[in-house]
Amino acid sequence: MSSGSGAGEVLPHLREALEGNGPAWLPIPTSDRREARRLSDALAPGETINDEVALVVTTSGTTGVPKGAMLSAAALRASGTATHERLGGPGTWLLALPTHHIAGIQVLLRSILAGTTPTILDVSGGFLPEALAGAVSSMRGERRYTALVPTQLIKALDAPGAAAALAELDGVLVGGAATPLPVYERAKAAGITVVRTYGMSETCGGCVYDGVPLDGTEIRIEDGRVLIGGAMIASGYRGQPDHPAFAEPGWFRTEDAGSFVDGKLSVTGRLDEAIMTGGLLVVPQVVEAVLMTHPGIREVVVLGLPDERLGQRVAVAVVPTDGSAPTLDELRDHVVAELDAIAAPRELTLVSEIPLRGPGKPDREKLRAHLRADSTS
Repeated sequence: MSSGSGAGEVLPHLREALEGNGPAWLPIPTSDRREARRLSDALAPGETINDEVALVVTTSGTTGVPKGAMLSAAALRASGTATHERLGGPGTWLLALPTHHIAGIQVLLRSILAGTTPTILDVSGGFLPEALAGAVSSMRGERRYTALVPTQLIKALDAPGAAAALAELDGVLVGGAATPLPVYERAKAAGITVVRTYGMSETCGGCVYDGVPLDGTEIRIEDGRVLIGGAMIASGYRGQPDHPAFAEPGWFRTEDAGSFVDGKLSVTGRLDEAIMTGGLLVVPQVVEAVLMTHPGIREVVVLGLPDERLGQRVAVAVVPTDGSAPTLDELRDHVVAELDAIAAPRELTLVSEIPLRGPGKPDREKLRAHLRADSTS
């Protein structure tokens, strides 16, 4: 198994991966030496691996321990083919995500499957929505697509030229983290064809679009937990043959809570992020969804902090909208109007941005450390 990163470097390896040729490939962020060393130490790219493995894609799980999902050529092809079928056909793709995460990798894989050349937006120095218009205008072909994470979509919506450019595309896949309903509605109002995706490295990326599984994807719920099956499922984690997430062949046991009714999946939050406060369970994503309807909130993360009396208290980190400064009392009243009072935040911190880990997911541990420091200072 070999490793590397960068769109130009990755593309030849991805072509080989889809054909089932060449060594397994481990995309790593070579621009970040510390992270590259951490992943290499954990996933041993120089050692042998099963011949069926084409890609090993790192996960951005909450434990901090790197895991590598082993993906076969057949799984990658199944994922890309099902995506194009759902979107209405192959097309040209715009890459606006890093190529060491599954979302960015999939943009390149779909381009290869479609026989098109991807348009590359340089995000090495951060995502600049102002660059979207030029990138979109350079795309050719009857159908044009891109994939973003919610924070990128929010930035694009705040830049009229970027929003107009996205509205020209036949599909804008948004995943990596849940897309807040107000953001989704803003995008739709701007004429953007948003497709909310759900999936992870272990499923070759998004496998459920707007709540509906892609062809070949199976969903079932066990004790409130989401399980995913199908041809796009990874064959396990690198170096962890007995991991319980893959105990049942062909299925992946997620850490997500949800329901599957009338063929539509609803994910309510992470089981490992639930807050136990005063003996009751609070799901952060449910509270976040309510708070995102507050006009003074641009982005928000809800998490639990240690509390001597309650066990944990509900705390929120908020990026306010321009010119706004929501207060704790405001936000408590806003939550209580929709949910039980136990879910109302007891602590508020205003921040300029939400720290991220992986492809657009809030870094709750970093936020938790920041909030703890604030509360003790």
